[in-house]
Amino acid sequence: MTSLPIIDAHHHFWDLSLKKHPWLLKGNQIKFRYGNYSALKTNYLLEDYKKDSINQNIKKTIHVEGEWDPSDPVGESTWLLNYYEKTGYPNAIVGQVWFMRDDIENLLKLQAQNPLMRSVRQKPKTSLSPKTFALGMQGAMSDLKFREGYKLLQNYKLHYDLQAPWWHLGEAANLATDFPDTVIILNHAGLPSDRSDVGLSLWYENMEAFAAQPNTAVKISGICVPEKSWNPKLNKNIVLDTIRIFGTDRCMFASNFPVDRLLASFDDIFNGFKNITKDFSFEDRQKLFYSNALKYYSPC
Repeated sequence: MTSLPIIDAHHHFWDLSLKKHPWLLKGNQIKFRYGNYSALKTNYLLEDYKKDSINQNIKKTIHVEGEWDPSDPVGESTWLLNYYEKTGYPNAIVGQVWFMRDDIENLLKLQAQNPLMRSVRQKPKTSLSPKTFALGMQGAMSDLKFREGYKLLQNYKLHYDLQAPWWHLGEAANLATDFPDTVIILNHAGLPSDRSDVGLSLWYENMEAFAAQPNTAVKISGICVPEKSWNPKLNKNIVLDTIRIFGTDRCMFASNFPVDRLLASFDDIFNGFKNITKDFSFEDRQKLFYSNALKYYSPC
């Protein structure tokens, strides 16, 4: 299993001595989907990542913005480029943006100038549950100001990494339809945290609506369940249903490390993916673990 080549399509680095990640500073606590995240409040850099991933054949990695100080979104990208020049990692960047900023065009221009930049992420405003879902919230994907900034992505040939719960995927499908030249890569399989029969049925339905748009893709990552260890039995249906919905050409496996280290080891996750897909063809496994990330992110 170790020899299967992997591009990790979603991970984070942070150096807390820079004091640039407000949510990770001592004394700060945000509402977090995995609960208590105090264990994350320590540096996580290449040496830590290599220790965690030592048993996997990691070839390249894609770094996703780690909620760096939002007043300085380009700062993280600059730091990562310098880090890449010193260490050879990460090999591509998903940078931070804020579509509702008055200077969004200049921000996108600056981010696009980074030779590692492939995609950007702003977590849109979302409701806490399907029951409280409402269209047009300020900062949501249906907000006209959000969309005005979003439409500029096509000018810079950048993808959009979307992190939003599945009940907002109708908005995401509309965004994909209205701006067909921009690829939307859904993070963490639409956050299927409700594993009840009803919850999974609604997740599946909304994922299908989003996947019906040809300019969409998905990362299978971040699917831990609070207070439960990652294991194939728990996550098999999520993995296989996501692949069934999007097809093997539009799915990527990723670690979401160090965040998912709260509930799983690196080997738990990637050996789990390997176990779940053991009956897939070599070509399809190659796409899921390596080739699709290469296609969407063109890592250096």
